Amino acid sequence: MTIFNFLFRKSSIECPRCQGKAFVDWEDIRRLNKELKWTPAPCAYCYGSGKVDKEMLAKVPVDYTYLTIDLTESEMEKIKEGDEATLKKGKMREVFLDNLIKYGEHQYLNNKMDAESIADLYLKTEDENALFAVERKYLIQYFAKIIELKTSELN
Repeated sequence: MTIFNFLFRKSSIECPRCQGKAFVDWEDIRRLNKELKWTPAPCAYCYGSGKVDKEMLAKVPVDYTYLTIDLTESEMEKIKEGDEATLKKGKMREVFLDNLIKYGEHQYLNNKMDAESIADLYLKTEDENALFAVERKYLIQYFAKIIELKTSELN
């Protein structure tokens, strides 16, 4: 390492999202209250290194829902740089997920519907121009997970 690199290097800390493991597991997901929004995967916050620059903490909240490993690298960089359009898209995605969860919970609790019935009803009423489309099989799995979590909360 040259003296220049040493003097101007960014100070790194253990990633607070994955706690330095480079992988977000179910324990991290529960700790960050992202059940139904994330699945276990390599950590997008530290990009699988286990370390982040201190500046990252000021730029992007650790629990920012939209910053996931399935985004393109350029999309991830836009989030980290604070690109307004990308942050707005991320907020819209979070609102979509929140509403989808509420929809599933409502149909399960009030109408006693199962995951498949909820998915079919949702797809019948979904706007063709919806910002976020979901395939039926994944929607059924998602609603099944909502029901599973809601049932465990009630017991």
